Amino acid sequence: MTADTPISRFPVADPAGLPADLAERYAEVQERSGFLPNVFAALAWRPDEARAFFAMHDALMEKDTPGLSTGDRELIVVATSAANDCAYCVVAHGAIARIRTRDPLLADLVAVDWRKAPVSPRLHAVLDVAVRLATEPAAVTADDLDRLRGHGLTEEDVWDVGAITSFFALSNRLAHFAAIPPNPEFHLLGRVPRQR
Repeated sequence: MTADTPISRFPVADPAGLPADLAERYAEVQERSGFLPNVFAALAWRPDEARAFFAMHDALMEKDTPGLSTGDRELIVVATSAANDCAYCVVAHGAIARIRTRDPLLADLVAVDWRKAPVSPRLHAVLDVAVRLATEPAAVTADDLDRLRGHGLTEEDVWDVGAITSFFALSNRLAHFAAIPPNPEFHLLGRVPRQR
């Protein structure tokens, strides 16, 4: 990918013209990460949808529960995005997973073949249900949900497995549809110390 690779097949909003709330959020993300993820720029041309997208993202991904850590949540995104062939989400959420799990290798192993990745039986069950929901939704049964409960997931956690998978199926398809490439900066996140 080169610097002149377009980040979307659709219009990209001028950052100077963003509504104040989005401009503030984008500035915070850029300050924290050192760059603006391409998905932010790609969604900015439709501000109401961008707000809704990020609100749903935050509600699902920015919490730690005993049954689903923030790292587990990112690994659900990595596994299901790999099943949906979404390079943007595998690369971007793989980077976040490396940071949140403090493991520089696990996200790559989950992306390539979650079945062989060194994860706990609990997380294996979570990824099994999530990937089936992403690829053959009708194959997920009440027994699968009971299996997740048997691994200590609460009702909220079980719902989150389905909601994360479903939300990122939307994200995967939008990234494909708009041809959003992953930022090059994602490739080193969680692998090498960040330069300050």
